Amino acid sequence: MISKPMIRNNICLNSHPQGCAEGVRQQIAYVQQTLARGKRPEELRAAALAAGPQLALVIGCSTGYGLASRIAAGFGYGAATVGISLEKPPSASRPGTPGYYNNRTFDQEARTAGLIARTLDGDAYADELKEVAVEAVRLSAEAAGLPPKLDLIIYSLASPVRTDPRDGVMYRSVIKPIGKAFSGKTVDMMSGRISVAQVEPATETEIAHTIKVMGGEDWERWIHALGKARLLSPQVRTLAYTYRGPELSWPIYQNGTIGRAKEDLERSCTAINRFFAEAGLPKARCWVSVNKALVTRSSAVIPVIPLYVSCLFKVMKARGLHESCIAQITRLYQERLYTPQAGEDPDTVPVDAQGRIRMDDREMQEAVQKETRALVEAATADNVLEIADVAGFRHDFLEAHGFDVAGVDYAADLDAVILSS
Repeated sequence: MISKPMIRNNICLNSHPQGCAEGVRQQIAYVQQTLARGKRPEELRAAALAAGPQLALVIGCSTGYGLASRIAAGFGYGAATVGISLEKPPSASRPGTPGYYNNRTFDQEARTAGLIARTLDGDAYADELKEVAVEAVRLSAEAAGLPPKLDLIIYSLASPVRTDPRDGVMYRSVIKPIGKAFSGKTVDMMSGRISVAQVEPATETEIAHTIKVMGGEDWERWIHALGKARLLSPQVRTLAYTYRGPELSWPIYQNGTIGRAKEDLERSCTAINRFFAEAGLPKARCWVSVNKALVTRSSAVIPVIPLYVSCLFKVMKARGLHESCIAQITRLYQERLYTPQAGEDPDTVPVDAQGRIRMDDREMQEAVQKETRALVEAATADNVLEIADVAGFRHDFLEAHGFDVAGVDYAADLDAVILSS
C-alpha cells in the first residue's frame, strides 16, 4: 500500500504512520534543543524541583497543543507523564488515526530516553476512564520515585461529541454563528479556490450542546476527581487552551457557538481556582491560555479561518514572528509557567485583565493585524497564492496527518507498517 492524503472538503480521511512518527521525533528534537539543552532525564528532573513539572497529566494528548504540551513536559523537564486520548487503531486495509501513531511514537521515544510515560486510550469524558487515570498516575509516580502528586494538568480535548456520564446523553457540537447567518470569504487550501461560505445561525439546542462538549464542565470534573483521590500537588497548575482571533472571525468564532463554549471554559477556570483555595492548596492555579492561530485537523473547515491564517502566516513569517505548535508551548513553559519567579509565586505569571495567559501576543500586534486584514481584503482567486501563504497552510494541515513531512519516503510500501501496528 502506498499512502497518499485523501482529502474531501478540507478534511483529511487518512494518515501516514511513518510521517506521524517523524513529526513527533522532530518536535522532541526541538524541545531537547530549546528546553533540555542536552541534559539527561535525571538532570532535568533535578532542575525541575526548582521550576518545572515533575508529574504531568495531559487530557487530550495525541495531537496539536496537547501533544506539544506532553512532549515539552517530558523531554524538556524530565517529567513523568500520563496521556489520555481516544484513537482508532489500524486495520489490515487502512492506517489508524494520526493520534494513534503520535502516541505510539511518544511512548517509544520516552522509553528510549529513560522517561516514565503511560498512555491511556479511551473516552476522557467517562467516569470509568477517570478511575483508570487515577491508578495510572499513582503507578507513574511510583515508577519515577515521586510522591503521587500531579503538578501539571493540561486539558486539551478536541472531540466533536461528548457523552455525559450522568445522564448518558450524547451531545454534539457545531461551529455556527448566533443570532444571524454568517457570510465570509474563505479559501480551499488544496486548490487555492476562493469562495464565500454561508452558515445559518445555531439553534438554542445547538448552542447548549456545543457548550456541553467544548465548555469547561468536564475539566472541572477531572479536577474534582483528582482532588478526591488526593493526587493534587499544593502547587499544581492546570491549563486549558482557547483562541480569540481577530474581529473578522468573531461572527463565526468568538461571538458564535465556539465562543460561548470558551466563555464556559473561563467560568470553569474561576471555579477551579475557588476549589483550589477551599482545598487548602496555596500555590495551585488554573489558567486559560489564549494561543495563536495554528493549522489543526479542524481549523481547515471553519469558514474564514483558512484564508485569515494563510494571510497571517505570510505576515508573521516575513516579520520573523511565526511559531509552530511546539515552539509556542515551549515559550509558554519558558516565559510564563516556569520562570524562576513563577516557580516561587504563581501570581507572577503574566496575564491579561481577565486573568488569561496571552500566547497570541505576537499574532495580535496591531501592525500584524493591520497588514493581515489588508491581505484578506485584497485576496482574489487570481492573487491569493501570491499574497497569502496557502502553501504553508496546506503543508501544516498535511503534516498534522503525517504527510509532507521532511525525511519520509512516501513511495515506500506501508503494508508491513500497518499490519505490525
